[in-house]
Amino acid sequence: TLTAPAPFADETSCQCQAPHEKLTIAQARLGTPVDRPVRVYADGIFDLFHSGHARALMQAKTLFPNSYLLVGVCSDDLTHKFKGFTVMNETERYEALRHCRYVDEVIRDAPWTLTPEFLEKHKIDFVAHDDIPYSSAGSDDVYKHIKEAGMFIPTQRTEGISTSDIITRIVRDYDVYARRNLQRGYTAKELNVSFINEKKYRFQNQVDKMKEKVKNVEEKSKEFVYKVEEKSHDLIQTWEEKSREFIGSFLELFGPDGAW
Repeated sequence: TLTAPAPFADETSCQCQAPHEKLTIAQARLGTPVDRPVRVYADGIFDLFHSGHARALMQAKTLFPNSYLLVGVCSDDLTHKFKGFTVMNETERYEALRHCRYVDEVIRDAPWTLTPEFLEKHKIDFVAHDDIPYSSAGSDDVYKHIKEAGMFIPTQRTEGISTSDIITRIVRDYDVYARRNLQRGYTAKELNVSFINEKKYRFQNQVDKMKEKVKNVEEKSKEFVYKVEEKSHDLIQTWEEKSREFIGSFLELFGPDGAW
């Protein structure tokens, strides 16, 4: 049973110190001794950690019967330099990975390009990542040398979800989220909203509240009218029944064949 988050590589005393013989993919797939798990490495930015990230790590963790998954997370400085600004800072991204069930160890401030020294230091057997060439830092594919060394194992991307997709949704519906957070107590300064926009959003919120009230009144009015119509129908039906009874009784008394 998991009771604690995954450790950081620079804080754990469980680093692999034993001689690390190189494995082939075939050997790894057959299974290894309990004390010799296959050390699989996956790296990334992991901004706005989502199900696509988790599924990729699940694939990396389950590549072999006995595996130990190390996840490298790049720092803010490195990420902002080579990829762009992130929503979550590095500490938040490290912590998100530590609480993913598939991760055994997190390596902070991971390198952008994997060097032989880094692979040896962490006793990495294989690197898992999607197979799309990742061009960055002046390279057409930063994993090219890993692939050539036979240490690369591809994972599949999850369609329909990515950090860029999530950011696009927020940007597209910016007004909606700005208004929502103003309602929840955030200040215009915290939201970086101008004075004019703040007044506009607050006015829109008031208009929405009025619309909701009108809608509620309309619904209640409809319900009231329906009840009146229902009661009226019942009264008319009752009156008609009583009328028939009255007319019948009258005819019994005063009709041609009546008692009188």
